[in-house]
Amino acid sequence: MEHPCSSPYDTSLDGLHPCGQSAFNRIASISRNRMNSNDDKVYPFHLQNAGVRGQVVHLDSSWQEILAHSNYPRRVQQLLGQSLTASALFAAALKFEGRLSIQLRHAGSLSLLFAECTHDGALRGIARCEENAVDQQIDLSSDQARLALTIENHQTDGRYQGLVAVESTTLAGAFETYFARSEQLPSRIVLVERDGRCAGMMLQKIADSAPLDDPDAWNRISHLMATLSESELLDLPVETLLLRLFHDEGVVLQEGRLLRFECSCSQERVLGMLRSLGRDQALEALGESSEMEITCEFCNRSYAVDPVDLSGLFSDTPLAPGTSSRH
Repeated sequence: MEHPCSSPYDTSLDGLHPCGQSAFNRIASISRNRMNSNDDKVYPFHLQNAGVRGQVVHLDSSWQEILAHSNYPRRVQQLLGQSLTASALFAAALKFEGRLSIQLRHAGSLSLLFAECTHDGALRGIARCEENAVDQQIDLSSDQARLALTIENHQTDGRYQGLVAVESTTLAGAFETYFARSEQLPSRIVLVERDGRCAGMMLQKIADSAPLDDPDAWNRISHLMATLSESELLDLPVETLLLRLFHDEGVVLQEGRLLRFECSCSQERVLGMLRSLGRDQALEALGESSEMEITCEFCNRSYAVDPVDLSGLFSDTPLAPGTSSRH
């Protein structure tokens, strides 16, 4: 497991509004700014009476666009939607420009699940499973199932990665274990994918911020969150949801940040991938064809590569013994 010198997660309260403003007034002011739509946004919030921060995520059109590119078994679709929701929850707490990705591997017939969210809300995801896989063959509790979180800092080119065994029958439970072990950060997470929509909520205990006269604050908040139903999380406006759950906890709610589907593929990235293969393998992939087509698995966009492209790509690479140049 790789760790940076400091956590990539923002565990401070920077950017939150002053604690003197009441939950009702703050949330009412946000409602007047048209925060009534739950579609494709992440909403950070703070429970100031309990020393707890959180986020709520809703995905609608972005999730529909991702689903339009593939036809997954029901259980795979559910896990991918939950993973994308989790990536948006986690990326909302990053301190820098970059991206956060989640990978789940070897969960029974589900060989790979990948979900990614950037600091500015661009989402993409994909899953791979065995042909004709059925829901019963996807097993999060498999001894071989592994969950990885990777964070890339675009400003420093730094990379942080944590890898844990899943050890849970749910993704939410696996993520809670990850934060407890890798970040020493108590967390409660709920993830839902249903009827073509996704939603999630995460609570995290902020170190050294709980009231000294309220040592049971975290347990109380955890019990309140346990009463949350899937329908409430999917359907209720965020301000209504938070007041219903935590009306005595001093809710401070920030503006919602937009989320969207966006693929980062490009002709330049395709050529970079081919260059990483090396001249011989790239030419072998082209064969005798006048052109090869490479399709992005995330968005189904196709890129054409011809011998001229490959010749320019490897113009500064010495030929291997016995290999002739193609023009």
